[in-house]
Amino acid sequence: MALTAANLRRVAGGTNGIFHYTSADAHATVVASGYFNSVTNNLKNGDVIECYDTNLDLLNTLVVTSADYAATVTTVAASS
Repeated sequence: MALTAANLRRVAGGTNGIFHYTSADAHATVVASGYFNSVTNNLKNGDVIECYDTNLDLLNTLVVTSADYAATVTTVAASS
């Protein structure tokens, strides 16, 4: 599936934003390189995206590792 930009909302943050994203897409799809490409202008390196998976009723935390108007947005799962 593709990103639904309307489901990505900035909820807090200063220099680095904290975003909430809700999707029925599989976790592997959401964390794949390029999933957030259509919103690259809204994201910066170091931003945090809380991704809620509606299928599994699960919240995953991602950190943006490449954005800042990059051609390909990449993320990594935050360590606990």
